[in-house]
Formats: sequence, C-alpha cells, structure tokens
Amino acid sequence: MKKWGFWHACFRNNDTAAAWMFLSPSLIGFALFYLIPFAQGVGYSFMDRAVGGRFAGWDNYRSLLASESFRKAASNTFYFTSVTVPLIVVLSLGFALLLNQNLYLRNALRTAYVLPLVVPIASIIAVWQMLFDWNGTLNAWLSYFGHERVDWMKTNAARIVVIAVYLWKNIGYNMILFLAGLQQIPKDYYETAKVEGAGRVRQFVGITLVYLTPTMFFVVIMSIVNSFKVFRETYLIAGDYPHDSIYMLQHYMNNTFMSLDIQKLTAVATMMVLCILWIVLALFAVERRFRQFTE
Repeated sequence: MKKWGFWHACFRNNDTAAAWMFLSPSLIGFALFYLIPFAQGVGYSFMDRAVGGRFAGWDNYRSLLASESFRKAASNTFYFTSVTVPLIVVLSLGFALLLNQNLYLRNALRTAYVLPLVVPIASIIAVWQMLFDWNGTLNAWLSYFGHERVDWMKTNAARIVVIAVYLWKNIGYNMILFLAGLQQIPKDYYETAKVEGAGRVRQFVGITLVYLTPTMFFVVIMSIVNSFKVFRETYLIAGDYPHDSIYMLQHYMNNTFMSLDIQKLTAVATMMVLCILWIVLALFAVERRFRQFTE
C-alpha cells in the first residue's frame, strides 16, 4: 500500500507540474502585458510626473474629482451603463424566449441577430452615419412626413443613437447565451408544472429564471464590460470631443493620453478598474444570495 501511495503521489505531482508547464506561457504573457503594466500604472498615479517624479500622494485623484470634465464623463458613463445593461438583458432574454419556440424562419432570425458580431466596426459606423446624418435616411423620412430634421449627433439625441448602436451590436451575443441556457432546462419540469396547475408566469419565475441564474449573471457582467467599450463607436461617429451627453470616461482618458498627462490617465484607469471590480463583487454577492434563496 505504501508503494502504491508513493507512485500515486509521484503521478499526482507530475500532473500538477505538467499543468503548470502548459499554463506558464499564458500566465507569463498575462503578467507581462497586463498585471505588471497595471501595477506600474497604479504607481504612476501617485507620482507628480512619469519620468523622475516624486511621490504626490492623492493629489492626482483629488484633481480628478475636482475636474468638471471628469465628473461629466463619469456621470455619462454611469448613466449609459445603468440604462443599457437592464435594457439589453431584458431584450436579449425576450428574443431568446421567442426564438426558442418553433417559429417560422427561426434559423434565419438567429443568423440575423448574430450578424452584427461579425461585421467590422468601421462598416457599422458607416451605416449608422448614413442613417443619422443631417442629410441621412432618418432625417429624409422625417422631412418627408413634415417633421423638422434633427441634428442627432450634436444634441441630446446623440445619447439615443449611442444606446441604439450598443444594443444592436451586442444583443445577438447575449441572445445566444440565453438560448444555450434555455435549451439546458429539462422539458419535464415545464410539463410537471403544467400538471400541477402552474401558469406561464409561475413557470417563468419558478423554473426559467432559476435555471438561467448562472447565464444571467454572466450576461450582466459581459454587458457591463461591453458598456465600457462603447468608446470605439462613439469616437468614430462623433470624434474626440462629442456632444456633452455622450462624453464618456474613455473620451476623457483618450484626451488625457493625447496631452501626455500620464498621472491623470493612470489615476482614471485605476478608479475605473476598482469601480468595475466593486460591481462584479457585488454581483457575486447577489448571485450567492439568490442561489441560497432558491435552494
């Protein structure tokens, strides 16, 4: 028995060593290109200048909080995330429930929702610019029906455009995730619920939502992350300094980088990472409580 125990320990150690050997290239790359630069950025955020600087404490963070443009960018980003994430979760779940039924042209509709994921972002922006330009398609229709033209990207309506682009671009990905989650739910549960007299609402709350909790949690996290990546679309549509309603944290960071203010840039990046981390940890706590409640 001791002999077999010795060989089992050797094989187990060999498996652990092999696992670490295969993981080491990815870990080294992640450390070199993500962890170490991020740690250096956090260090720079406490310095008065990037080269030969001295420790400045919280001065960079205080100047950020006192900056009107930073507060505007932070509030716009928070508003955008708080509006688009619930919208995209509800809409993608609704479309997934619809396409999970035996509908006519169901496969064609699934393909149509996935197409925005594979279309290059530059092509997407070209289409949306043709739609929302002053002489674009939408204004042509408004003028045809006797309404005044809207300068979409230079008024508060720009926020609606960016929200629409975000939803159109990301709703297909979330819908696929929800479809995969729905197809994993055993049909017997619904049949049993029908026999016991449960209606559609009770089935949705007691079966669908409960079994979609892990998928819902993942979709919410990915939607929050993608909401912080909407800078590409906004930048290509409206440029460096868009309308105040769509001036996001990424615009502020980009303009700070162009002015080579590395201290403020790293301070903003650190604050944004901490904010996202806090949101994710809060979601983990909510999911844990929900699982305990439904068990």
